[in-house]
Parts: sequence; C-alpha cells; structure tokens
Amino acid sequence: MLFHGRYEKAMEQLREKQQGKDLVFEDENLADKLEKNDTLALILSALLVFVPAGLLVLGLVSLIGYFFVVR
Repeated sequence: MLFHGRYEKAMEQLREKQQGKDLVFEDENLADKLEKNDTLALILSALLVFVPAGLLVLGLVSLIGYFFVVR
C-alpha cells in the first residue's frame, strides 16, 4: 500500500476518537424506506447518467481506433 503508515495513523486516531462513543446502527431495510415508484426513479436516473457516459467512452475509443487504422 502506498500510504500504509498514514492510513494506519488515521485509523488509530479514528479508533481513539470513537472509543468512548457507543455507536448504534439500526438494522433497517432499504426496501422499508422506499416509496412506490422510487425503484423506477433510481433505474431511470442511473440510465440517464451511465448511458451518455458509456456512449462518450465508446465514441472516444472509436475515434482513437479510427485514427490508428485509417491513417
């Protein structure tokens, strides 16, 4: 690991800081928090983000390939 010493030092400081605190994590299911059409909204928003990014990457790879093959 590149910064292993710094990582260990930061983790030790975090452990010391949280040592006195009682961390309580509630075991809640994500499905209990979602409303009726939230999954559809999540899928559509993911598509709106990943499809244009994928098309951009595909276009760049095609353009680079075009310059190496044609020229």
